[in-house]
Amino acid sequence: MRSLKLLSLVSACALGSVARAEITPTNFDRTVKPQGDFYQFVNGTWLKNTAIPADQARWHTFTILAERNMEALHQIAERAAAKGPAGTAIEQLVGDFYASGMDEAAINAAGITPLQPQLDRIAAAKSPAEIFAVMGYLHAQGIRVGFGAGVGPDAKNSSVQIFQLRQAGLGLPSGGRDSDRDYYFNTDERSQKIRAQYVAHIAKMLALSGWDAAAAQAGAAGAMRIETALAEVSLPRAALRNPYASYHKIAVADLATKTPGLDWAGYFQAVGLGKFQELNLAHPKFFAGFAQLVQEAPAADWQAYLRWRVLSSFAPALGTAFEEENFNFYSGVIAGVKERKPRWRRIITAADNGLGEALGQLYVAEYFPPEAKTRVLKLVEDLRAALGDRIRALEWMDAPTKEKALAKLAAFSVKMGYPDKWQDYSALKLDRGPYVLNQLRIAHYEQKRNIARLGQPTDKTEWSMTPPTVNASYSPQANSITFPAGILQPPFFDPKADDASNYGGIGTVIGHEMTHGFDDQGRRFDAAGNLADWWSKESAEEFNKRAAKVVAQFSGYTVLDGTLHLKGELTQGENIADLGGVKVAFLALQKALEGKPREKIDGWTPEQRFFLSYANIWRDLQRPEEQRRRVNVDPHSPGQWRVRGPLSNLEEFWAAFDVPEGAPMRRSGDARVTIW
Repeated sequence: MRSLKLLSLVSACALGSVARAEITPTNFDRTVKPQGDFYQFVNGTWLKNTAIPADQARWHTFTILAERNMEALHQIAERAAAKGPAGTAIEQLVGDFYASGMDEAAINAAGITPLQPQLDRIAAAKSPAEIFAVMGYLHAQGIRVGFGAGVGPDAKNSSVQIFQLRQAGLGLPSGGRDSDRDYYFNTDERSQKIRAQYVAHIAKMLALSGWDAAAAQAGAAGAMRIETALAEVSLPRAALRNPYASYHKIAVADLATKTPGLDWAGYFQAVGLGKFQELNLAHPKFFAGFAQLVQEAPAADWQAYLRWRVLSSFAPALGTAFEEENFNFYSGVIAGVKERKPRWRRIITAADNGLGEALGQLYVAEYFPPEAKTRVLKLVEDLRAALGDRIRALEWMDAPTKEKALAKLAAFSVKMGYPDKWQDYSALKLDRGPYVLNQLRIAHYEQKRNIARLGQPTDKTEWSMTPPTVNASYSPQANSITFPAGILQPPFFDPKADDASNYGGIGTVIGHEMTHGFDDQGRRFDAAGNLADWWSKESAEEFNKRAAKVVAQFSGYTVLDGTLHLKGELTQGENIADLGGVKVAFLALQKALEGKPREKIDGWTPEQRFFLSYANIWRDLQRPEEQRRRVNVDPHSPGQWRVRGPLSNLEEFWAAFDVPEGAPMRRSGDARVTIW
């Protein structure tokens, strides 16, 4: 039954016979030659005939599959809500959250009243000491303002959990993990316009919370002054790719000299920390500037900033007016989205974000076939063997470094489908009252769960992605690769498809994540997940020469009709992983095909189907606003360059499609680059 339900979800992707489910010839643009533009050849008709849905900023393979998964999660949540107390504890948790989120009338009636205790505490903070104290109060509830703080693995001793302080606190471009300092300083016309619209947005949010027009305008200007000052002392995103830039372990006692005037003892007590001796002050320059800002910025600016950040954090749970204003700026202005998703989709997304392993348990039990996990695990081992062969054959890496690289590869752990041990939610209590209170309870629960890790051994089996997620990841500190159940479906993977299609789909994703262990960031961590220099000087220099060529290659690519260049430094890790992932997956396919007949399907050889499948998974449409945002903050290149870029370097691709010297899909001479 489970496999039948899975297939019902993905039937729209499975055109043609099962054996060629990953490749859709009707998407091809036959007016373009594979040697000229392989991305356009494979996806051109799809790109021409497909419209981005009005509620999306981007429409590509990942979002299409994610939206399909959303339908399954919707059914699960509806059933859980209908069961109420008659369901299991997990069903009741999911059902109560979903029901409270769907009760739009109650949400509108409650407005910001459930947040009044937090807003009152902010309004009462007048002095620098009180401003910093209220940040501790908010952090204790899981509300992130001003700076980032939490417990995580010690980068140089990943088996131990230590307290970490990091730069944060910005609201542009989206107020989340992709916040970026450059949005506050870029001088182009669009950036200036966005900043003006951002200040207007803050003013509207403050006005919705009860401030009069004059106070809201003044508060928005003050909040922007705070954020601009924080941005000024923040490192650029590209600089953060170097993990050493975010590692500065110090004694707790030394915090006072590095951040004068801040009562850290009071802060630690507020967030529930006991005594501890050392921490990672990830970004010293930021915290020196932050401490000065607390002392010198007007209290009114801080009050407006803190109020704004709380309102922004919970905007989707504060009623229609807040939710629409939040959408208008972050989805409309920033990403170009035309309309909001249906309410149930917004609540399911929130449930996946906040109750991922609760919702994930129900999803896996109903929709994930065990045979998919078994088949993909075999692909992982095939890819591991192929990457090992590549490392042994490298002419630029010396023997001692190869030995350590092979040891790291052997130590990779694999998280497939879903966690072996599910998260314990017994301490989290939700109800069908105000939706924003359920959001607060989840934030507080996660905060306490994080703080409890201090000084404890790192659980490297813990997942950072939810089972329905359509994505994959590599963790350098756990030295692990993760493939959630959500991605183990066509067009990435089909248990009944031919090897070439699967190796070109999920195989290249596996190879990509493995190669992350040896990209510009991952290579700095050893087999145990510790930040350590295990490379010989000569091998490191050879790697850097090749990485620089990848940076140069992708910095030369543009989007938006040639008006916007990609950021090669920012995207180099993903580009290195794409280049290595495709090459390693192709080699693994060759091993899998040994001794087997190499039959053509629809006239395509296995080698050709491999590359067709790869190009198919990166079909990608983005709104212009979203494309600009992603170029600024996304470490991934746009879909077309994830195909054209890597394949133009690969002899294996040239051979499969008879790509002649001088063709656009063939880089040659010093321009060509191979690393792994």
